[in-house]
Amino acid sequence: MGPNLIALAIPLFFVGIGVELAVAKKRGLRVYRLGDAVGDMGCGVVQQLASNLLGGWVTLAAYEWVFARKLVELPAGWITWVAALFGVELAYYWWHRLSHEVNLLWAAHVVHHHSEDYNLAVALRQSVTTWATSLPFWLPLAWLGVPTTPFAVMLGLTTLYQFWIHTELVKPLGVFERVFNTPALHRVHHAINPRYLDKNHGATFIIFDRLFGTYAPEQEPCVYGTTAPLRSFSPIWAQLERYVDLVRLAARAPSVVDAVKVFFASPAWRPEWMGSADKRDPAVKYDVEAPRPLRRYVFAQFVVMLLATFLFLTFGLGLPLPWKLAIAGWIGTSAGVLPALLEARPWARPLEVSRWIVVPIGVGLFVAAHS
Repeated sequence: MGPNLIALAIPLFFVGIGVELAVAKKRGLRVYRLGDAVGDMGCGVVQQLASNLLGGWVTLAAYEWVFARKLVELPAGWITWVAALFGVELAYYWWHRLSHEVNLLWAAHVVHHHSEDYNLAVALRQSVTTWATSLPFWLPLAWLGVPTTPFAVMLGLTTLYQFWIHTELVKPLGVFERVFNTPALHRVHHAINPRYLDKNHGATFIIFDRLFGTYAPEQEPCVYGTTAPLRSFSPIWAQLERYVDLVRLAARAPSVVDAVKVFFASPAWRPEWMGSADKRDPAVKYDVEAPRPLRRYVFAQFVVMLLATFLFLTFGLGLPLPWKLAIAGWIGTSAGVLPALLEARPWARPLEVSRWIVVPIGVGLFVAAHS
């Protein structure tokens, strides 16, 4: 699918986060909390690992297989790129909209909405299983003759565009919002205010929301997160929680029809047999108190993990599979254990000790294997 634009842009992401922090400090605002940010970026790390080791390759193979059997032969040149641009945007809109309207799709997408803050780190909060839920929406583009390279480039660019719209620091942008998605419009999408639910599903553009009736401007302060709170900073539990909940509900269903409906109904569907849903107090954000030395340790180790992730995604994907799995396992373990340290999970400290014991062993084995 060509170069991994997301991996290459990682340094720019952190420059953006640094600028956001500086601007917020100058305005006297606090837009980041350590635990929430660690959880957000941890989700991005595990998603990128999964995508580079499996999901991206499956998507590429499936897309090329369908493209080889395409219905239409698009002319070479700018028409193909325009078709890719608007094709990706339309497919994204319907994937995104249905990911808010179908439980099984929401189980993947909800990961992106768990954060109760709204900042550039939230843009990096992604689901490991999104590639599987979005693939059926991309394949019609291949069947209609959009080649793999224009598709991949436009998908990468529209993903990168969405980074900057995850911030509270940019006000509504007037006439620009008639066509393009903006921070104000995407704040609406992330809000749980009743008037904002399931609005503004566009990626780069807002035109399909206007066309299909899901547009809403920002009119009142946004409350972020999900109506049923996660109450955890764990990027691992965030990936699993909704799937586990669906399986539990299906097991309790009074009939086979209801069990199947659990997976394909709207997240708003709540018959009496399910009982009352867990509700979040909009005025309260999930947070934990951790000693300052521990917070500094977690922050420092998180920086190390992010650097290791960037180096691995940029230079390490050509390693033999066992080494790739070992490095990805260490990074994934890091992403899971660091927020657990902040939350004082009983298993976190032993796992953290084990995480560092394997480092010199792994380095020794690597050097021996390549000497």
